[in-house]
Amino acid sequence: MEIFKTVFFMTALMLLLIFIGGYVGGGGGMLIAFAIGAAVNFFSYFFSDKLVLRHYRAVEVNRQNAKGFYEIVERLAKKADIPMPKVYIIPEAVPNAFATGRNRSNAAVCATEGLLNLLSEEEIEGVMAHELSHVRHYDILIGSMAATIAGAIAIAANILQYGALLGRNRQNPIVMIAIAIVLPIAAAIIQMSISRSREYMADEGAARLTAHPEWLQSALLKLDAYARGGTMRQASQESAHMFIVNPFSGKNISFASLFSTHPSIENRIARLEKLKNAL
Repeated sequence: MEIFKTVFFMTALMLLLIFIGGYVGGGGGMLIAFAIGAAVNFFSYFFSDKLVLRHYRAVEVNRQNAKGFYEIVERLAKKADIPMPKVYIIPEAVPNAFATGRNRSNAAVCATEGLLNLLSEEEIEGVMAHELSHVRHYDILIGSMAATIAGAIAIAANILQYGALLGRNRQNPIVMIAIAIVLPIAAAIIQMSISRSREYMADEGAARLTAHPEWLQSALLKLDAYARGGTMRQASQESAHMFIVNPFSGKNISFASLFSTHPSIENRIARLEKLKNAL
């Protein structure tokens, strides 16, 4: 069901982008919009992982300088039957983690110093199992593409809005402004829906990989409590969907939860509890 939702929402994002192109430029505009969508996905496929690691100043580690952490990832990768990913640590006190990379053979998992200091070994294993589940299911690629397409829609909508205000388009300016406002919101909601679906899948994958859903449950409770009290220094809205817990949890209000990149911790804990009983 979650896979079907992801395919549906990814298709909807592309259609929104093509709709903007068609509204502005007819058939030619649709082709241009499609080409833009293909181009941004190409860029996201090959370069998004490098950019995000550089943005967070992540430092690659190995068995010699991060033995315990490295061996946890190594053990889980073997159990998941995927290539050993690169392992990074972010010099950041706020605990969090994410995975990135375009496929299983070019993946990386990343944790902050705060996470490694806060969690027990079992909880770290639960978190890393979650991130490796993202790698197994290509979630990191899907999330990056969704974010890039949503960004392209926002840029196109801004161009549409300014064109209407300056009277440089023959279309009804009121309709154009309405479209320019509504479409980025729709794109954001679709992007968040994709991210939420993949988080539930990764939670389930982690529970099955470790056979101990309670490890991830405990880690999520600690990470969420800490996230509500502080925000990562380098955190950005563009990469928020990548983290195991929303780095902006402390800034969320009830209405803003509609646009949250993550399902609520309460819902994630409840799903893991059901899975724990099933296992």
